[in-house]
Amino acid sequence: MDTAVPTGERLEVGQQVTVDIEKIAHGGHCVARFEGQVIFVRYAIPGERALVEITAVNSKMARGDAISIVTPSEHRRTAPCQYARPGGCGGCDFQHIELDYQRTLKAQVIVEQFARLGGLDVSCEVKGVSPEDGLGWRTRMDFAIGDTGRVGLFGNRSNEVIEIENCLIADPAMDVPSLSQRRWNGDDRIEVASTSTGQVSVSRAGRSISGPTQLLEKVGAYTYQISPQSFWQAHKSAPSTLISEVVAQLELQSGEVVCDLYGGVGLFTAPMADLVGSKGKVHLIELDRRAVGDAQKIFKGRGNVEIHPGTVESRLPKISDPDVILLDPPRTGAGEEVITVMTRTHPRAIVYVSCDPASLARDAKILLASGYRMDFLVGYDLFPQTQHVECVARFIPA
Repeated sequence: MDTAVPTGERLEVGQQVTVDIEKIAHGGHCVARFEGQVIFVRYAIPGERALVEITAVNSKMARGDAISIVTPSEHRRTAPCQYARPGGCGGCDFQHIELDYQRTLKAQVIVEQFARLGGLDVSCEVKGVSPEDGLGWRTRMDFAIGDTGRVGLFGNRSNEVIEIENCLIADPAMDVPSLSQRRWNGDDRIEVASTSTGQVSVSRAGRSISGPTQLLEKVGAYTYQISPQSFWQAHKSAPSTLISEVVAQLELQSGEVVCDLYGGVGLFTAPMADLVGSKGKVHLIELDRRAVGDAQKIFKGRGNVEIHPGTVESRLPKISDPDVILLDPPRTGAGEEVITVMTRTHPRAIVYVSCDPASLARDAKILLASGYRMDFLVGYDLFPQTQHVECVARFIPA
C-alpha cells in the first residue's frame, strides 16, 4: 500500500474533495491522493477526475465514494442496478464499468498482487464466460433481513442492511422480487439456491422453507446430489468452465494417484476418477461435515475414490506418493503449513484453483521457495460486476 506522507490537515468523514483517480487496487476500489493522503475510492475508474466524499479515515489512509464524475472514463456506463451506487448495497463493485474493461482491471490486479506479494512478474488474461451481459449468473445467495423485515444485502464495509426489490446478478429463477414482498421475522439470513436442473431451494438457519432439501446439479455427464448448505460454485458457468481447465492442466494418465484437496462434494473428483481409471485413485480431502456426507453418497461404490474427512494438513501426510495434487482452498488460501506438506510428497504437478489473487500470489511465493515454478496462469470472470476473480495456476518442479 502507498505510504505517502500527508502534507495538509487530515481528511475527515463527510468531507468532499476533487481528486484524480489513479490505478485499480485489490478490493474493488481505485487509488487517489489528496495533499499526500491516500484515498481508496469506490465507484470510480482509473483516469477519471471525481468529486469524492470521505466515508472512513484511519492513520494510514482514507476511504471514499465518487459521488460526481468531473471527467468520465470512456469505459464508464450507467449501472443497470439501482442499488449499485454510493449508499447502495455492497454486492457489486463494478457495475459502472463496461464488462470488458472490468476484466482488464481484474487482470491488472492479478499482475499487481503477484508482483507485490509473490515477487513474480506475470502476465494474465481474464476470460469472460456466459451470460455475456454479466447479469443473472449467481445461483447461491444469502440475504440479510432489514429493519422492516424485507430481504436485503449489506452495504459496503457496513452492517447496515440495504433492503432490495430485486438483484440483477441473481439467477432469475430465484425470483428475488417475490422474496422481497414477504416480511421475515428475526435476523437469520435467507439462503437461496438455484440449480442447473431447474430447482430452487429457500432455507433459513439450515432449515428448509421451500423447495427440495437435496439439490440435483448436472455438469456435463456428471450428476451431484448435494445439500443446499454444501459449497457449490456460484456462477452458472463455473462448474463446467473450471472442470475443463483443471482437467486440461492436470494432464492425467490412467493409473495415476490424485489428491483433491478442499474437495467439497467432489466437483473435480468425478471427472478425475474417470480419467485415472480403475487402476488409479482419487483421494478427496474435505473438512466440512455436510460436504463430506454428500461426497460419500455421490461416490458410494466407486472403488477408485477415497474420501478423507478432516483437515488437509492432517490427512495428506497419510497418502503415499500422489502423482498430482489439485487444490481449491477457501479465500484465505492454502498457507505455508499445507504447502510444506504438499511439496514433501513431490507431485509432478500442482494445480491451484483460487478465488483470491492475493492469497494465490502469497502461496505461489512459498511454492517457488519449495522447489516449484509456475508455468501456467489464467483468470476467469466468474464474479462479473464484482471485484472478485477466479484463477487457475499450475506449478511443476523447478
